Amino acid sequence: MSEESEVLNWKYSRFFTNLKNNFSKDNILNVLPKNDIDEAYNIISRWDNYSPTPLISLNKLSEKLRLNKIFYKDESKRFHLKSFKALGGAYAVEKVTKGNKEVVVSTATAGNHGRSVAWGSKKLGLKCKIFISEYVSEFRAEVMRSFGADVIRVKGNYDNSLKECIKQSKQNDWQIVQDVAWQDYKLVPKLTMTGYSVMMKEISEQINNQQISHIILQAGVGGMAAAMVAGIARYLDHIPKIIIVEPECAACVLESIKVGKIEKISIKK
Repeated sequence: MSEESEVLNWKYSRFFTNLKNNFSKDNILNVLPKNDIDEAYNIISRWDNYSPTPLISLNKLSEKLRLNKIFYKDESKRFHLKSFKALGGAYAVEKVTKGNKEVVVSTATAGNHGRSVAWGSKKLGLKCKIFISEYVSEFRAEVMRSFGADVIRVKGNYDNSLKECIKQSKQNDWQIVQDVAWQDYKLVPKLTMTGYSVMMKEISEQINNQQISHIILQAGVGGMAAAMVAGIARYLDHIPKIIIVEPECAACVLESIKVGKIEKISIKK
């Protein structure tokens, strides 16, 4: 089956319209302020080898679906990491450590966030400790080691690796650079999200004043999607319909919106 045929056969299993949606630029930019978003772009755009990733026009697919234009933001071209995650963890490392060589950075990860933190630490000459669960592939572990990180494998799932990361970081006075927040730990995840907003800055310049009708964002726990919403508030005059897509087996954003609070779910295998 061709990629085009596969796309045309995709189906959603559940759909939820957020009737409480009220896109307020002021409210959104109170959470992720305009000045912070601008600062992230100003810093990241000065990194070595920075260039905007391509915004590709999918002409055949748009013709097939009888739509005017479909664009795809190709983050496989992002630095050496080939993922939008390069914008987040590495930026948070730079901001929170200020390049202090005495700081040891730590994080728990399932893959791409850890690569970004390891890469960001290597750029600044910092030591980096990365905690992964027993389910993370050895290939991913080796990629993180290639950026100079010490990789510690923990029995159990991601939550176990995060708990061990927090425990050892407290014992050793390491700086945790995590992309998820918890009580009394919100600054670093916010910095990570601010880095992701660079994508929206690039898109706003690549569309040449065309209005976007819909923007489709994938979600894990929703950090990138939230950052892009803040980027939309910052850079776009016309606010598009925002659609968040996530896997059926891990639909935590959908469940959280339905109940109006952060909802943890068990991953279905």
